Amino acid sequence: MTILVTGGAGYIGSHTAHALVDAGRRVVVLDNLSTGSRAALPAAATLVVGDIGDEAAVSRLLNEHGVEAIVHFAGSIIVPESVADPLKYYFNNTAHSRTLIAAAVAAGVKHFIFSSTAAVYGDPAELPVTETTPTAPLSPYGRSKLMTEMMLADVAAAHGLRYAALRYFNVAGADPAQRTGQSTPAATHLIKVAVQAALGRRAGMEVFGTDYPTPDGTCVRDYIHVSDLARAHADVLGHLERGGDCVTLNCGYGHGFSVLEVIETVKRVSGVDFPVKLSPRRPGDPAQIVAASVKVREVLGWQPQYDDLATIVAHALAWERKLAAD
Repeated sequence: MTILVTGGAGYIGSHTAHALVDAGRRVVVLDNLSTGSRAALPAAATLVVGDIGDEAAVSRLLNEHGVEAIVHFAGSIIVPESVADPLKYYFNNTAHSRTLIAAAVAAGVKHFIFSSTAAVYGDPAELPVTETTPTAPLSPYGRSKLMTEMMLADVAAAHGLRYAALRYFNVAGADPAQRTGQSTPAATHLIKVAVQAALGRRAGMEVFGTDYPTPDGTCVRDYIHVSDLARAHADVLGHLERGGDCVTLNCGYGHGFSVLEVIETVKRVSGVDFPVKLSPRRPGDPAQIVAASVKVREVLGWQPQYDDLATIVAHALAWERKLAAD
């Protein structure tokens, strides 16, 4: 079986490409390299430089490589940017996903795994959030992802495509073997930014909002190690191949840390103090969101290996040091 990984040269995509190759899978990556890197890919993966919005090119790729499964990461992911430029997100995330799904149906692709997000829940009234928690996204980013989930459910009912939607919580860390990591220079991920500040690659960092209804006033998130998340993709592909039902799964650990707790962990693990500026809230940020992760463990038998904030930070630091040395 050939697996197409869209956006596979990016952060989560490259980790998943490595996990699939490590498991003996044949992987083709489609990426326009706007934010991804060839160097992040496993040597055994085939890279095709192109765009998921080009339906004719995608159709040729699916047929030429005999693709039977798609793992779809390609898209835009920055919440504040989506508020400022919503049409970009509905184009890159929703319209292009529709194009990819159409090509998949026409080519007879059997399985489709979609990179969704906890942002579909918005600011939930109860925690932890389960897969049945009402969806109420606060940003165009979250709405663009939820629209794609809806499309997949409708297409599965009409055409028999078997799919999984994985709703990620806050992804962080890097491959423990240092083969890939978060390499985007202007990334906005909290741990990435804090690690860069600790290593002097930024003059300092900002905390956006200190008046949230949380223990220390800053946002609380469920941080999942990127390698555990990558393995969840390999696990859910196996679930679909065995005839498992279409499924929507939260991918998190089930407990959260505040922004200030994360910053203190980075300072402790790195041994470096750095300036932190307290700033007003950003639009689109919920106060607190933590996953109920029972379903992903039960359905897939998924067991995380790196459920420890200090470990996540240590792997992120090691990767950032490697980038600085290159």
